[in-house]
Amino acid sequence: MRLVRLIGARFWLLALLLACWQILAARRILDPLFFPPPSKVGETLWAMLASGELGREAGATLARAGAGLLAGVVGGGLVSILLCLSPRLRTAVQPLVSALYSTPRLTMLPMVMLIFGVNEASRMALVAMSVGLVIVIQISDAVRSVSRDYVDLAANYGASRAVIVRKVYLPACLPQIFTALRLCAGRALVMTISIEMLSSNDGIGSMIWASWQTFATEKLYASVMVAALLGLLSGPVFHWLERRFVPWAGGQA
Repeated sequence: MRLVRLIGARFWLLALLLACWQILAARRILDPLFFPPPSKVGETLWAMLASGELGREAGATLARAGAGLLAGVVGGGLVSILLCLSPRLRTAVQPLVSALYSTPRLTMLPMVMLIFGVNEASRMALVAMSVGLVIVIQISDAVRSVSRDYVDLAANYGASRAVIVRKVYLPACLPQIFTALRLCAGRALVMTISIEMLSSNDGIGSMIWASWQTFATEKLYASVMVAALLGLLSGPVFHWLERRFVPWAGGQA
């Protein structure tokens, strides 16, 4: 019963919008050619699932997004560690990070393709770059926000640099690191689908673009709904991981 109430509290507005959409499309107040009713979109979605098309395309997108996310998190984490260890290097790199972060990543796709070629490496490199920039900025901010009093207190008790990092900086930064991971998961998915629309023959983005070109509106809406669902599911996963590994930040999760 509690689960039902929770679902109702979270999704009543979405259910209301879908019901209104269905009624307006059924009465032809909305043109079904441009706004097919949710029931028709649901039938199309089920047909795509039954044929295996949805599984193939979603799997391709998730594989690209996952690979880019992993590469970006690892690369961004390593860069963040170097910047934290060297204030001089951090000062020199910060303008470059800020410039790249404010530049739309899709505008860099042709340059990345010149370097890596028109292949999976270029697609994943752009996703990894987008993720890595978020990681670098978030971890740098988290490290700077750690109170110097805690660091001095640990040092006064004889803690080594490694112990200070493990016992002071890491616990203090973990909540913001998990926040960065949630942001990165969504960004990786968005970037992957956007890139697929421009330079891929498979994936959800390619399916959306192909549906638009062929004016298959039911499939177009179904594909967009799948993309939205994947983004919706990524949040609770990282919330659960945060509650599992950062229990002291339960109020922030």
